[in-house]
Amino acid sequence: AETADLTIEDLLADEDMVVTITRSGYIKRTHVEAYRSQKRGGKGVTGMETKEEDIVEDLFVASTHSYLLFFTNKGKVHWLKVHEIPEGGRQAKGKAMANVLSLADGERVATCVPVRDFESGGYILFATKQGKVKKTELSAFSHPRAGGILAITLEEDDEVMGARRTDGQREVLLSTKQGMIIRFPEDEVRPMGRTAAGVRGIDVEEGDQVIAAETVKEGVTVLTVTERGYGKRTPLDEYRLTGRAGKGIIDIKTAGRNGSVVGMLQVREGDDILVVTTKGKIIRVHANEVTSQGRNTMGVRIIDLDAEDQVGNLARVDAEQVTPEPTEAESP
Repeated sequence: AETADLTIEDLLADEDMVVTITRSGYIKRTHVEAYRSQKRGGKGVTGMETKEEDIVEDLFVASTHSYLLFFTNKGKVHWLKVHEIPEGGRQAKGKAMANVLSLADGERVATCVPVRDFESGGYILFATKQGKVKKTELSAFSHPRAGGILAITLEEDDEVMGARRTDGQREVLLSTKQGMIIRFPEDEVRPMGRTAAGVRGIDVEEGDQVIAAETVKEGVTVLTVTERGYGKRTPLDEYRLTGRAGKGIIDIKTAGRNGSVVGMLQVREGDDILVVTTKGKIIRVHANEVTSQGRNTMGVRIIDLDAEDQVGNLARVDAEQVTPEPTEAESP
């Protein structure tokens, strides 16, 4: 009888991992269960031993069986499997990205997109700090090369800040550091090849920049979090649908206690949120504990920060990845 060829994925459990990347280029994966949920406003747990000047810049949840597309600030894409990322405990520092990917001088990972397979179709939608957007078929990134391949052509002073997987039928949200946001139909961004430069998504004011991009459908709420640990959830309907390339509308007030916006995510009922600070603390809270408010408001405290600490980034744990907490009757 013939024996089927076994891949390493056949021998690996299909498990959800929290992948973290620091600004100075360290990466690791940790079991998602290592971050238990806390009440909103808690102190968080130590998530990584960071050097004084190091900041956790990106974190997300992905399966051990998924691929990761690493999109860099210079517009290139690199390719890796989640199980190839070094595993470490909550407080482990991780491994230098230079030992995992072939990055050029001055090149750093801007964002990652987990992909289960490349045959299921769809697109990758990019956003840059200066407000450009571009959509390219996912299959264009299915053949990696050492040193990466070009994903988008950038202007000299621009960088990739976000990339999202999409089916082509969604709406795009772009959020800026100074609290502006725009919502427009994805079909206003036609598919382009890897070397194209994209089109204007939002007209960014001088001194401002895009810090988050999402591709959304009806029924979600929009979570916005500021550097001082405040945040809010707002129904998608509160953001009027406009054409791309406008200036956007006010999402959250950034004056006073809040500070600049550091992240924006779409969330659904049952999702959890991971919030990571520049000192390496991580708090996991239920999204529905963050009060639903209108746009142009101040929000509520999500994480209790020390005076010298700030929120660095956030990630969503999808509802199906959230383990229900036992009720008192079920507790031993």
